[in-house]
Amino acid sequence: MTSHPAFPLPPGARAYPLRTSRGEFAVVDSSPKAGVEGRGVALMLPGFTGSKEDFRLVHEPLAERGYRVVAVDGRGQHESDGPLDDEFAYSQRELAQDVLAQADALGGPVHLVGHSLGGQIARAAVLLDHSPFVSFTLVSSGPAEISVSQQQRVKLLRDALAVLSMEKVWEAIQAMGPPEDVGGPARGLGDQDQLRRRWLGHSPAQLLATGRQLCTEPDRVAELAEVPLPFHVLSGAHDDTWPVAVLDDMALRLNARRTVITGAEHSPNADRPLPTALALADFWDGIGPA
Repeated sequence: MTSHPAFPLPPGARAYPLRTSRGEFAVVDSSPKAGVEGRGVALMLPGFTGSKEDFRLVHEPLAERGYRVVAVDGRGQHESDGPLDDEFAYSQRELAQDVLAQADALGGPVHLVGHSLGGQIARAAVLLDHSPFVSFTLVSSGPAEISVSQQQRVKLLRDALAVLSMEKVWEAIQAMGPPEDVGGPARGLGDQDQLRRRWLGHSPAQLLATGRQLCTEPDRVAELAEVPLPFHVLSGAHDDTWPVAVLDDMALRLNARRTVITGAEHSPNADRPLPTALALADFWDGIGPA
């Protein structure tokens, strides 16, 4: 775990290893400025091939609204250590228990936010034990497995990881075309050198295990709807990982607040960070302090 992140930190934020009962996890942590009333703590989980830096642009506006934001690299993601060849360490239940330990280390209860894969891991944590959480927001994270087109992309990646090194897979991704067309790990809030360093920080076993999860995840919305938490389903206006209509339906089944961010796609926290942050803060303000 490096103490010198490749990405610039949000204003006023600090990067450090969060010590938990299940090991250390790299986090970026920002708090409200002096004089701003604290209103709560948010724990944010990134998606597949992503990292805590995917939330970099929402830290400042959320801190201005009084919220401490802690974005975390999960086990085997970017700057958080994890085994390179043990896929069991990345089973969904293991990753969910990590989330419970992270919330406990922050002193809980916290507002839980999961983007894409992070939303499904967060859901598993909530279903294990909802008591460490004040609310749960799913950002571009659907009810079950990802779309068929995205399953095909994940399969290509998993097939490549089975026979090539992480460096060679990155070179293959780069050869596919410009980042805005290829997407995935080649696209994000950073230049290609930063994104390459992030990619190389991932554990291959983590990518293999969580890629499989994304392609086989069952629908657990009815089970989640029984949990006594306020829910929020937030997405961009277009999403090819889970169609927006599927996210609309999931929100209805959860009796959740629904937010669609105009001009955003699968990563509204990166595409339109200010309206995304405002939507999160408005939701949390309506709940009140823990």
